[in-house]
Amino acid sequence: MTLYQPELGYSYNSDSLFLYDFISRFSPKGELLDVGAGCGIVGLLLGRDFAKVKISAVEKQEHFIVYAKKNALENKIEYRLLESNFLDLETQVKYNFIVSNPPFYPNGVQKSEDEILLNARYASNLPLDDFFKKVSRLLKPHSHFIFCYDPLSFGDICSALSKVKMRICDVQFVHPRENKSASLVMIHARNGSKSMMRVLEPLIVMDKEVYTKRVQEIFKKSNTQSIKCQL
Repeated sequence: MTLYQPELGYSYNSDSLFLYDFISRFSPKGELLDVGAGCGIVGLLLGRDFAKVKISAVEKQEHFIVYAKKNALENKIEYRLLESNFLDLETQVKYNFIVSNPPFYPNGVQKSEDEILLNARYASNLPLDDFFKKVSRLLKPHSHFIFCYDPLSFGDICSALSKVKMRICDVQFVHPRENKSASLVMIHARNGSKSMMRVLEPLIVMDKEVYTKRVQEIFKKSNTQSIKCQL
């Protein structure tokens, strides 16, 4: 899949590919909403691979809206793009799946002065309680919410999900190396679920100086090619 991205500023990274692979475990179908689409990578990969899914995405930054539309056209994927801040989104549609690679850098981290990077990276732009409350309103009963986040916020995530009566069903931690702390957590939650949490085998990114076999498989399955340009 060819994906156009801005020459400067925020670009997708391996987190998006890992999230796409994690979501794929749950064979998405029906109405799916990608929150904070960026250049469209997660939703477009899912639209490419799953014939029974109907992809919508929401993105507030005009800078990325142009690229997401371009990428959907170039890859011939049916894709409905909602140009809005997610928290302000007004829609009558209820979703079977809501997925997201949201901004999750903590407020204590020194912020970029670049507005595009600030919106794409920092959790203050999409606070957990507000984020999850909006998700719960847009999901159909017993549906799926799948996202990634900073693992240091895992306790806060559990608490915030509980407030909106959602339960984590599956969780996977991503570690840069086997002996390093997790750098990402990927979470599958459902509304109305009574399932116990299943902790999946951790995803290790590097073995010495090369990608692990599992990560190489994810990159091969994703099969993305990034083109930096100014649209």
